Amino acid sequence: MNATARRVLTAVILLAIFLPAILWAPAWLWQGLIAIVVALAAFEWARLSSFPLLPARLYAGLLAGVAWGLPAVLADRWPDFQMGLFVLAALFWLIVAPLWMLGRWEGERPALRAAVGVALLLPTWAALVYLHQRGPDILVGTLAIVWIADTAAYFAGRRFGRHKLAPAISPGKTWEGVGGALAALAVYATVLNGFAGLPLIALFLVMAGLLYLSVLGDLFESWIKRLAGMKDSGSLLPGHGGVLDRVDALTSTLPVAAGILLWLEFAK
Repeated sequence: MNATARRVLTAVILLAIFLPAILWAPAWLWQGLIAIVVALAAFEWARLSSFPLLPARLYAGLLAGVAWGLPAVLADRWPDFQMGLFVLAALFWLIVAPLWMLGRWEGERPALRAAVGVALLLPTWAALVYLHQRGPDILVGTLAIVWIADTAAYFAGRRFGRHKLAPAISPGKTWEGVGGALAALAVYATVLNGFAGLPLIALFLVMAGLLYLSVLGDLFESWIKRLAGMKDSGSLLPGHGGVLDRVDALTSTLPVAAGILLWLEFAK
């Protein structure tokens, strides 16, 4: 089986698992499924951070267990804690991550890497739980922003790419790819405006901001992989690399998107 066939087969299997879960899974099952994803991504993050095998497994299990138990333990305080996680993620991606990459910082201390892993993955888990709670249309509609942007950037970059976006971090990414992603999101915003009556200008501005965060998430993981001397975060997903490779842009976009929706919900 060639690489393209493996990639397609893996995507079909993932779709067969997650699409029914998005549409029909009860909250407890969805939380457990996403906790498994967090555990796998946390293990890959720990290995990228040079954790030995046993500490990496313990770190992954602990982070997934904390995520799984937080809503039940916090009960009525969970929405406030969720918002705190979303604010933490926004601060990390808007301030820390850009400075980290601009300064070419290695940040090798295990405690620091462990803390960054929490800032990456716990808010993402909380965002997926919250968006699922809001309904399949909200969750899929938000995920589609990243999917559409990634797909459009890939094809636009292959066809028109000439100017490198960040050659020292990710040589394959181009400004033309970003432009293609922005154009595709403009079309998506127009479609949502037509079908759901959402305000076009505000929607496009939010999507443009999320595109910026998506690029940051992708570049940040690329920088960490470059420091670790690894092409992929893992090999669990044939044709796609590791779990972290598939969720890198989601870690930077979903918490902010969920935070905006939760803030609007509180503001009503």
